[in-house]
Amino acid sequence: MAVLHQQHPAHEHAHGPACGHTGILHADHIDYAHDGHLHRAHSGHWDECEPGEHISHSGHAHEHGSGCGHPAVEHGDHIDYLHDGHRHAAHEGHWDDH
Repeated sequence: MAVLHQQHPAHEHAHGPACGHTGILHADHIDYAHDGHLHRAHSGHWDECEPGEHISHSGHAHEHGSGCGHPAVEHGDHIDYLHDGHRHAAHEGHWDDH
């Protein structure tokens, strides 16, 4: 999955296990959901950590939503659901990996 390197300017909050934001394992690092963005530590600053392409999650029969049992995280203009080490988002009749 391609990840864009976009620094998040003026982000003075230090994320970590006790910061109060949801931590999401993403490849070799942890993203923190904060203000509708996903942030990751990178070389002494915080980057936006967003996928650079559309990746459909095939074979995902589970329907996420209120009460589905998976954590919901605000992500831009939609909700991602944390499930099996992925973030899933509804998109045009299927689920995407974010």
